[in-house]
Amino acid sequence: MAVIPLFGMVASAQEPGSSPTTQFDAQAATKAYLARPTAREKARSDSYFEGGYWLQLWQFLAGVGVSLLLLQTRLSARMRDLSCRLVRFKPLQTFIYAVQYIVLTSIIVFPLSVYSDFVREHQYGLATQNFAGWMGDWFKGLLVGVIIGSVIMMALFGVVRRLSRTWHIWGAIVVIGFLVALSVLSPVFIAPLFNKYTALDKPEVVDPILRLAHANGIHTDKVYQFDASRQSKRVSANVSGFLGTMRISLNDNLLNRSSLAEIKAVMGHEMGHYVLNHVYKALLFTGIIIVGGFAFLHWALQFLLGRFGARWGISGVGDLAIVPVAALLLSAFMFLLTPVTNSFTRMQEAEADIFGLNASREPDGFAEAALKLGEYRKMQPGPLEEWIFFDHPSGATRIRTAMQWKAENLETNSGAR
Repeated sequence: MAVIPLFGMVASAQEPGSSPTTQFDAQAATKAYLARPTAREKARSDSYFEGGYWLQLWQFLAGVGVSLLLLQTRLSARMRDLSCRLVRFKPLQTFIYAVQYIVLTSIIVFPLSVYSDFVREHQYGLATQNFAGWMGDWFKGLLVGVIIGSVIMMALFGVVRRLSRTWHIWGAIVVIGFLVALSVLSPVFIAPLFNKYTALDKPEVVDPILRLAHANGIHTDKVYQFDASRQSKRVSANVSGFLGTMRISLNDNLLNRSSLAEIKAVMGHEMGHYVLNHVYKALLFTGIIIVGGFAFLHWALQFLLGRFGARWGISGVGDLAIVPVAALLLSAFMFLLTPVTNSFTRMQEAEADIFGLNASREPDGFAEAALKLGEYRKMQPGPLEEWIFFDHPSGATRIRTAMQWKAENLETNSGAR
């Protein structure tokens, strides 16, 4: 069985498969990596990730419950009435209703948010933030949600009022437009609200990343780091934005916990998303989902309003009180499509994995990074489990891919260690 040397060993050490005459066993190397986590570490990671399956279900059911509460008690209708009493200008009525709706629903599900995003993260040793810091970020997220949600709601109800027959077509176009705008603006205006982004000033890290970027047609002269360690122990990086807002960023956990080989492998993967135009492809895919969702909404709203509209105090599609109905329908639509959306994302991640391996030529760095991600992602799921719940290839799949790449590239890959 081949032995995988650890990073930090002297360069002169003889490595299995380093000579063309030596047969490198990719399967044995994969098994060696997968044997690295202890039974306790594996059990904790599996428990955390599998618990996430149930958490998704409970979050969906909580959303359904909130919508039904607002409808059955006619609280949504009373919120609409209050908005109409306060102002006559319909866009402002929509704004006032949106603020009430977003704040109220956020407060109702707040206990679940505390458990899922704070308590549970600390239970599994993944969070570093105290409750005051977490609450600060929660309030900032609520404020961002109120601003963005209110603007989108105002635009959508404006479409419904003016284009009553084709609102579902134009509504989908409006949402897609907002999605594009957020993709452009988020790296510059939203992400810095939650973390501090600074230009990385470590030539030994920056120079190899920039060489990797320039070699793959990414024109940038800076690499940014952000202080994710104030919130979490997770390693992460991204190449975000487009249309002039593109930036290469890595979090300080990746910088402090990883070798240069790991960083290059991860950044090669992230650059793959950019070079392979995954942002545009994801926008197109999401656009198709949005169009389908609005078509479903158009049909389902007519059916539900015909049966329950009077009971809920809703007069028609242009009535502000209809928001909980639309939220319930769209959340159910997206929940049922989870395997489809996960599969699309997982396909893009797998493509970026291959690109990153070819670009960085660091298969062992890639495998080491996969082990770090395995601290909170189940490493070896079953095929059906991976298809339904995983939006990234599993750790076992990624390590297997890296070792197979190494086996196929030993003669030309002097950096494979």
